[in-house]
Amino acid sequence: MKNITLIIITVIGLTIIAPKMYAGNEERAGEAGASELLFNPWAASSGFGNANVASIEGLEGIFLNVAGTAFTNKTELGFTYTDYLSGAGIGINSFAFSQHVGESGTLSGGVVAYDFGDIERTTVELPDGDGTTFDPSYTNITLAYAREFSNSIYGGAAIKVINEGVSNAKATGVAIDAGIQYVAGENDQLRFGITMQNVGPTMSFKGDGLSFKGYTPSGTLQTIEFREREFELPSLIRMGLSYDIFLAEDHNLLVAAAFTSNSFTKDNGHLGFEYGFSNYLRLRGGFIYEKDIFSEADRETIFTGFNGGLSVMIPINKESGSRFAVDYSYRSTEAFDGVHSIGARIIL
Repeated sequence: MKNITLIIITVIGLTIIAPKMYAGNEERAGEAGASELLFNPWAASSGFGNANVASIEGLEGIFLNVAGTAFTNKTELGFTYTDYLSGAGIGINSFAFSQHVGESGTLSGGVVAYDFGDIERTTVELPDGDGTTFDPSYTNITLAYAREFSNSIYGGAAIKVINEGVSNAKATGVAIDAGIQYVAGENDQLRFGITMQNVGPTMSFKGDGLSFKGYTPSGTLQTIEFREREFELPSLIRMGLSYDIFLAEDHNLLVAAAFTSNSFTKDNGHLGFEYGFSNYLRLRGGFIYEKDIFSEADRETIFTGFNGGLSVMIPINKESGSRFAVDYSYRSTEAFDGVHSIGARIIL
């Protein structure tokens, strides 16, 4: 009865929030900020095309569906480096941990830091540069808790601290995520997942960069400040289904589909598959669809939809099941040389 009540409350809550989120559309894209919250910095799930909302397990659930972190057996540590739009000089460093606590709980945390390199500083007087550089800073910190409510129901919530800025202007915000996963079938092969992400108050930049000094006609020196324009967070709802097909001993095929309802940009459809050989190898592929994705003239994203990747796992201790995993993913783009992510995980 408690589990049924939990499901009803969660569904009702998401049903109330969903219409307000769906009221947004791509024409409002310029009203939202913190768009880095929409980008998956992790190698394994990104190679799946973000389709595994229902089947994500372990620390990468901290991005896609926090309920998935509840499947952590003991301890999991991971790091991923992403070469974003290869050739653009943008790097993303991601670190996370997931630790089983108590009888059925899991505590997780993660940090995502963007490195844009040194950018030449320009001014109105020196549009070609003044010989100095600056380095923008984007950092997201997440703390999450998830637990197993029964053999079929897993849920969790996370809080994010968002920091963006340059040397003379910064913005800080807070957002929350919440998600559930439901497992069914004789061999737990059917899964359903739903998550609400990036819900929080508006953000705005503050600092000396929003002001300048100038002289009035009478010769008086004044400091003029611009009004701060607040921007909303890119909130969304994801829903997904997955089915695990057992092909033969030590061989299985996981097929997944998901839908992302974005508040400020076009909605996305996700399809993905993962072939697994025992606990040693995972091969993945996926596609992320949005309106006009196949039209070069009308497409509004640099991504062309195709994703792929793999994981190679090396056993550390066969008795405990601990292993070391190396993950890689590729996301195709219209320009540059795609997005490459490579990472490593220790699963104890």
